[in-house]
Amino acid sequence: MNFYFDKTGIEYYKNNSQKIRVMSEHWVENNIFCPCCGNSHIIKLENNKPAADFQCDNCKEVYELKSKKGKMGKKISDGAYLTMIERIKSIDNPNLFLLNYSSDLQVTNLLVIPKFFFVADTIEKRKPLSSTAQRAGWIGCNILFSNIPDQGKIKIIDNQKACDINNILSKYDQIKKLQTNNLNNRGWLLDVLNCINSIPTVEFCLADVYQFTEKLQRKYFNNHNIEAKIRQQLQFLRDKGFIEFVERGYYRKINDREQIAKSNYKKK
Repeated sequence: MNFYFDKTGIEYYKNNSQKIRVMSEHWVENNIFCPCCGNSHIIKLENNKPAADFQCDNCKEVYELKSKKGKMGKKISDGAYLTMIERIKSIDNPNLFLLNYSSDLQVTNLLVIPKFFFVADTIEKRKPLSSTAQRAGWIGCNILFSNIPDQGKIKIIDNQKACDINNILSKYDQIKKLQTNNLNNRGWLLDVLNCINSIPTVEFCLADVYQFTEKLQRKYFNNHNIEAKIRQQLQFLRDKGFIEFVERGYYRKINDREQIAKSNYKKK
């Protein structure tokens, strides 16, 4: 795989961000498969289609591409705030490709975040553009990368090494078990998953998760039984194979390999 961007045709663009957009989209179109179904071809959509850049011609999944020089960081600049919020609330919101490139225009990392890992809390509203700007009053947004659970960050290219396609497809298939179109339920699930991820040990107890009760209460101030909601999410994550029950009040995290192995075993 050639990790260099193709510079053909970029001389027609004056803006550097436009040049990067054209080169990165061309690279993805010619090198990347659909991580949902494994189809080798994804179609480049028409320019300026809101929050959508590619579509798989097999499973019809839609992908948005965001590129960033250097490390990913805690947030990634995106498009119009209201457009992103509307897409998250809809059933056809896009999956997200996040691409890192180096100063010499080589792809270093690429990952995909499934569409059901986005809630309003992962989108940060930016200040409106000033009255002197060309698009005065326009409000953009940032994707809060650090707010997305690690389970939703599936690597495709890792430090210029292509990850195994079967492993990628298995991870996506496994993570689809967490999909829900109810935004409130999705928010709770991702919040509790982030709480579990922040616990440093593989095995943990209910009391470890209850330490986040106050934090969750501030966010879900209308819910008056936070601990019961936590237990509900733990049961859901256990049923879907992301944690396992050890004994009363005690759980164990299940890593990617274990999840995939158990999933493949059940398919046989």
